[in-house]
Amino acid sequence: MAGSTTNSTPDLIDGEFSKYRSPLVSRYASPEMAYNFSELKKFSTWRKLWLYLAKAQQMLGLHITDEQLSEMERNLSNIDFERAALEEKKCRHDVMAHVHTFAACCPKAASIIHLGATSAYVGDNTDLMVMRDGFDILLPKLARCVQRLAVFADQHKELPCLAYTHLQPAQLTTVGKRACLWISDLLMDLNNLKRARDDLRFRGVKGTTGTQASFMSLFEGHPDKVDILDKLVTEMSGFQRSYMVTL
Repeated sequence: MAGSTTNSTPDLIDGEFSKYRSPLVSRYASPEMAYNFSELKKFSTWRKLWLYLAKAQQMLGLHITDEQLSEMERNLSNIDFERAALEEKKCRHDVMAHVHTFAACCPKAASIIHLGATSAYVGDNTDLMVMRDGFDILLPKLARCVQRLAVFADQHKELPCLAYTHLQPAQLTTVGKRACLWISDLLMDLNNLKRARDDLRFRGVKGTTGTQASFMSLFEGHPDKVDILDKLVTEMSGFQRSYMVTL
């Protein structure tokens, strides 16, 4: 057909424009919030959780050396994403792909990475940590917004304006009074977000089906050590409580 044009194919388009993007991130998210939900944050947090687990296991008597822990700690952000993608193609398992990728840069610690754990240990706990960190980014910003609106309301407490009811002009009010309505809504939002953040619990170290059987085996049938392991890792991860029962 005369005058036809050739459309660009995705492999000819550079970088970020060849992949799905959301305006919720590119247009509205702050740099710190965008990072909080990034792949780097996710998988470096997996590695932190493996480090916390190994540290707690060492404290409770498992044969894990300081050298192994130091090797893990040095490589928390040293993630070879291309290798991880190749590993996942081979094993069809995202967590095991990253176990092998982490082990490749921590050969001395390879045997203790993910020891006794299940996929939900890194997957679910990371989601909870990302949610908590997201709240911690959002809460002070919302509090700042309330504070600035309070200053605005005080400055304009005597400035008259027309108020509406049922979308119809009604009586006079002041700009400061209107701003107080916004502040009231934002304070309720602030309280709701804080409550949601404070209600978060850690999944903890519960094993494959939540029975902790693998850790009972590692600690040769000592349930007190299993309980302490759960508590130690929970605290290392920045939580005070963990769920009592999980899948």
